[in-house]
Amino acid sequence: MTTLPNVMCAVHMTGHGDTDKLSYRSDVAMPIIGARDVLIKVAAAGVNNTDINTRIGWYSKSDKADDASWSSEALQFPRIQGADVCGYIVAVGEQVDASRVGERVLIEPCLTEANGKALEQAWYFGSECDGGFAEYTKVAASHAYKITSKYSDAELASFPCSYSTAENLLTRAKVKQGDKVLITGASGGVGSAAIQLAKARGAYVLALTSPSKQQMIEELGVDEVVLRSDKLSDVMSANSVDVVIDLVAGSLFPQLLEVLRPKGRYAVSGAIGGAMVELDVRTLYLKDLSFFGCTVIEPEVFGNLIAHIEREDIAPLVAHTYPLKEIVAAQTTFLEKKFLGKIVLTM
Repeated sequence: MTTLPNVMCAVHMTGHGDTDKLSYRSDVAMPIIGARDVLIKVAAAGVNNTDINTRIGWYSKSDKADDASWSSEALQFPRIQGADVCGYIVAVGEQVDASRVGERVLIEPCLTEANGKALEQAWYFGSECDGGFAEYTKVAASHAYKITSKYSDAELASFPCSYSTAENLLTRAKVKQGDKVLITGASGGVGSAAIQLAKARGAYVLALTSPSKQQMIEELGVDEVVLRSDKLSDVMSANSVDVVIDLVAGSLFPQLLEVLRPKGRYAVSGAIGGAMVELDVRTLYLKDLSFFGCTVIEPEVFGNLIAHIEREDIAPLVAHTYPLKEIVAAQTTFLEKKFLGKIVLTM
């Protein structure tokens, strides 16, 4: 039997603010698992926008930042962030099959169960509870998915958050073979994931990106690249796409609705271009558009993602890896946005 330590290394977020709110420690108490939980030795954990947004209080709609979490509840500090986790089960609660010890797993980041009970409102792993920026973490067994793959731990850690978000966007918007799909923010983690997953569904994919990322995006197999420096109406016809997968919003939003066909579908899970947008309601109702705000993933999404990974329908995109103690450098590189894919922390 594996002897577990009493303390572990982890990164504490001590409050909302800059990177000085991140503290790497070697004396953090080990997680205590409940009857329905598993204890996971973390091998790698990806960095994503939600980590940054939560730390700086971006989700807050007030000046007090007491609603600056994924669920609009006040965070409890210190908090261990980290939603993208690949690791190995080293212990299980009394209601979990002991044969699961040793499994290599990915953690589903959108939680519907925690502390032995169903949640009325979904939590985000590493936000409403401690996550994977640590040597060990715990989660309900139902959210730890066994994965059988030749990909490395770091490569697998690039999948959970961005790819489940992307798959959920496509699921909610009912993207199918032959659909013409425009994806904004195409070089980011979710955008690049959405490209691969939309192509796996047989869709025709247009990717919106900057000129400096064009070649990298083309290598993902997109059908067309649309440059961010161009006005959409100059390079695309009105009523020309079935679905918009949007991660940008901001000033681009009205143009996205113009290129949607009547009865088109718009799905959004990010607003890196600005959260406040201009909406002409006449466009919405005269074109019979459907809008989908996508946060809580549908029940089938993560299992479908695991199947895509195991079939190698999609490939990991890891731009850089850093050891956990260099989390500030990792997040600094992340914010520079000069890469394609994911940045991953290794243990």
